[in-house]
Amino acid sequence: MKSNLITKTRFILSNSLLGQSAIITFTNNKGESFTYDHDQVFACNADRLLNMNCFIKYGNYTNSNKIPTWAIQSSVKHMEFAA
Repeated sequence: MKSNLITKTRFILSNSLLGQSAIITFTNNKGESFTYDHDQVFACNADRLLNMNCFIKYGNYTNSNKIPTWAIQSSVKHMEFAA
């Protein structure tokens, strides 16, 4: 399946992106960039996500300031920090 390249201004894991082979590049307001495989990060953290209130209520988890440590450990492919 072909990868779906997406650029965001926040880290996101969402039910609506599952199964779409999304490779997401997230750049925060400090200029730090992170690239991750949405489905792989979700799969590695499904138990955690499915028990979060935000995921239960809205079907997604977002963070506009940083990428969670648990996501970095599971499958972030590239990190680039501003000078």
